[in-house]
Amino acid sequence: MSILAWIVLGLVAGFIASMLVNHRGSGMIRDLLLGVVGAFLGGFLFTRFGAAGVTGLNVYSLLVATLGAVALLVLFHAFSRRRRLF
Repeated sequence: MSILAWIVLGLVAGFIASMLVNHRGSGMIRDLLLGVVGAFLGGFLFTRFGAAGVTGLNVYSLLVATLGAVALLVLFHAFSRRRRLF
């Protein structure tokens, strides 16, 4: 996939993940970074379990990237909250 396709996929996936977890967007830069890293994480996890990872700019790849971004966002919030409590 081209860099532009990763950016578009990452931005959309990060925004959807932020809306699912936070119920609001986290800003364009954070959503973009979260989505791109989530796409890598989702692709890695899906291939690890025997499914296809991110295959291009399509609905399946958006689902994989969004699930990876949701997992990443949940982990991020779990660790950031834990530090504030101590």
